[in-house]
Amino acid sequence: MSFGQGGPQWGPGGSQTPDWAALAEASENRNRRRKWLMIGGGALATVAVAAAVAVAVVSANSDNSSASNKPASELPTTADIPKDSNAPDPSFEATTPPPPPDPMDFISSAEKDKAPLSPTTLYPGKTLTSGDRVYKKGGTDSTSKCASRTQGPLGALLTKNKCTRLIRATYSKDGIGVTVGVALFDTAAQASKAKDQWEKGNVTSLVGHGAPTFCRQGLCRSTANSYGRYAYFTTSGFAGGKDVTKKDTKVYQLSDDVARFTFQQINRRGEAQASAAAGMPQ
Repeated sequence: MSFGQGGPQWGPGGSQTPDWAALAEASENRNRRRKWLMIGGGALATVAVAAAVAVAVVSANSDNSSASNKPASELPTTADIPKDSNAPDPSFEATTPPPPPDPMDFISSAEKDKAPLSPTTLYPGKTLTSGDRVYKKGGTDSTSKCASRTQGPLGALLTKNKCTRLIRATYSKDGIGVTVGVALFDTAAQASKAKDQWEKGNVTSLVGHGAPTFCRQGLCRSTANSYGRYAYFTTSGFAGGKDVTKKDTKVYQLSDDVARFTFQQINRRGEAQASAAAGMPQ
């Protein structure tokens, strides 16, 4: 045996006795590594499980968020939403609003035609404008003795059909005058008969108050009409007694303008009373 630096040397064919101390140390090192590997593996497994759970939560939240933020066009329609087949469908009782009152109902009967009525309410203001024509209003009056303000057969006709009131108003322009007389009856049938039976006679012209004297002599134009329980008559002509002919268009125009205005005023009475009955603003 020789001794040298580094300890004993084992040569070929020499004794093969193991170094038990070295083997024990190596075994201890391996056990230590295995223990650390097991600890590390468990920690990694824990981290992996936690990561998987976190991913699942995030994924679920992502899905819920996207569903709640979908636009209305992508949401299911009411037809796609299941419903309880046993639940009855809602039902609503069909209702039909009552028809509005007819204005004619109010001006066709004295029982309903209760709005205030006077020469001022029927013919307000100081002038009457029709298109580019302006007529000056003269005098007005009202009487329950209808026949006393007429000429010829008209008075008897009004009395026969039970006229209850006669309202007169005069308008004039350029030496031409017209007086309109509005006769009131209890019913529309009475007013219509008075108009249909009229052939001759007229309302006496109402002069003064700025209107010239007209139709006290000579030929004048007379008209008759009715609307509801109102019959209205016009007498028109020249100041000074000049006869009216069919060529005198200004006389016809004045007469027609005042008659048209009278119709409109009677119609407005019906509309105003119908609106009030329905509770509508006027």
